[in-house]
Amino acid sequence: MSFKELPILRVGLIGSGFIAAFHLQSMLGVRNISIGGVYSRSPEKRTRIAEKARELGLGPAHVFDSLNAMAMSGEVDALWLLTPNDTRLDIMREIHRLVKAGAPLRAIACEKPLARTLAEAREMLVLAEDAGLLHGYLENQVFSTAVVRGKDIIWRRAVPQGGRPYLARAAEEHAGPHEPWFWQGERQGGGVLSDMMCHSVEVARFMLTPPGAPRNSLKLVSASATVATLKWTRPRYAADLQARMGIDFAKRPVEDFARGIITLEDGDGQQVMIEATTSWAYVGAGLRIQLELLGPEYSMEFSSLSTGLKVFLSRAVTGSEGEDLVEKQNAEQGLMPVVEDEAGIYGYTDENRHMVEAFRRGLAPAETFADGVGVVEMLMGLYRSAELGRTVEFPDPELEGYVPLVARKPA
Repeated sequence: MSFKELPILRVGLIGSGFIAAFHLQSMLGVRNISIGGVYSRSPEKRTRIAEKARELGLGPAHVFDSLNAMAMSGEVDALWLLTPNDTRLDIMREIHRLVKAGAPLRAIACEKPLARTLAEAREMLVLAEDAGLLHGYLENQVFSTAVVRGKDIIWRRAVPQGGRPYLARAAEEHAGPHEPWFWQGERQGGGVLSDMMCHSVEVARFMLTPPGAPRNSLKLVSASATVATLKWTRPRYAADLQARMGIDFAKRPVEDFARGIITLEDGDGQQVMIEATTSWAYVGAGLRIQLELLGPEYSMEFSSLSTGLKVFLSRAVTGSEGEDLVEKQNAEQGLMPVVEDEAGIYGYTDENRHMVEAFRRGLAPAETFADGVGVVEMLMGLYRSAELGRTVEFPDPELEGYVPLVARKPA
């Protein structure tokens, strides 16, 4: 299906939580966009997000009391799907039904991960394509300013003489999510491996992929992983989760640490590797992202907490808890790094700029649902490897119906 170019892309937000607010902040740096509508199940939250959008000057942000009403309103051209993982497939099925019934939509963008299982992810892709929608997978780290700039330098200056990179390392760590559903295996699809390694494997795969080449130009070979619950099943911390989240984590835990190795092969038969580590058991200043790209004669590295801006607050300066210095902030005193533009540094601004321009012009973006399916396939390979205690080879037909151990319904 072809679409004419639009002067402005009118976006409808589905969801009104933390990530929706983060996207709104990033959209201040995006041209040719208007927030046409907001829908979520909570009247209070959707009203609050719509008010925030209007305060930021991002558009009329009409509040809708149903997805049907927003999709059929003629006020939005594209939808940003930002709801919890366990709701996304049903919402995508409804979007498919509405488009088939005449909803004037051209595109859908979905937050990471695309789905909880490979079967769900494949259905998400089929539904989007059958509805004739352009589709974008919202993996912000692929659009991080440091990643994009670093990859460009390495592949332009180092690779022609030194040879292609062969190892990408990616780590993301913080002290744990803010919302209860992240800690619930059935709802989230797993634990930290599902929640955060989806970032790590895709940004690593992106760095290893030649510029302009599709992500699947690297063939999946094998996956090997280790998972553990290191912190949050300890009685003190399980009680803390019970008090803050209402979750009996001691009874139904998920992993708070994961380490994975993905082996891939390029078109010349050369082996390349991804080494990823994620944790909800890291206590430092706040969210820490560390990335490395290594090749025969060069290396590249980035750390989100190695900031140029730092502040020091003595013990005489006290204040309430907040996240005004860095996301998932763990302290308000001492020497603290300040991430001065989280939306830009983490990639949300350029991610949304790219998606808006692609959808507005009627083009497929660089990161699509097909890439989201590839991410989930890697995650399922890692989960199955950890469960079996051995390396999993791709393609593995068992992954098609596989559900991670911590995400299975109790017998």
